[in-house]
Amino acid sequence: MNINIARSLHDPAARVARRALLEEPHVRPLTAYVEQLRASSPDEFPDFDPLDGGVEARMLFLLEKPGPMTSASRTGGAGSGFISRDNDDPTAEAIFDFMRKAGIPRRETVFWNMIAGWNGTRKVTAREVREGALETLRLVRLLPRLRAVVLVGKRAERAYPLLAAEAFSLSSSVHPSPLVRASQETSWRRIPEDWRAAYRALANL
Repeated sequence: MNINIARSLHDPAARVARRALLEEPHVRPLTAYVEQLRASSPDEFPDFDPLDGGVEARMLFLLEKPGPMTSASRTGGAGSGFISRDNDDPTAEAIFDFMRKAGIPRRETVFWNMIAGWNGTRKVTAREVREGALETLRLVRLLPRLRAVVLVGKRAERAYPLLAAEAFSLSSSVHPSPLVRASQETSWRRIPEDWRAAYRALANL
């Protein structure tokens, strides 16, 4: 299996291999964090991708809400169970491409959603946004090397006031989804530049 191509988690064998890495030292604390979330809510929480940086990452890319392709059980077996640039959907494929264009090493990054659980709908309530922003603060405490957070999408930007006092840089970009591409194509195409600028800012921290 080739992990250097987009949508590689389409392959069931790739998903099995990825799950076997969830207890690796750099991702184990985040695996435990997800298990705690699952114990406290009926929503479905994807695992962190162990091919990313885990707790060693210096950059957190905070998106909005998981989509159905993060679900291991609700999409006819096609979902991966991970929040990953390797998922089999257009948004993940765009992230995979934009990361390469931005020149950001994979092990520098970790991805998560401000609203962490998938509940069968893309709709988002005001309560989910408030609770998600607070939960984000708990997550960043697990990332000791964190130096930059990129808020990806308008909903993720709602976490800005809570994160502004933390000891890392904050920046934002539009969301890499097809819907945003259709309505804000210029901003969508600028995402690699925005992410590259956030990465370069690490040199000054």
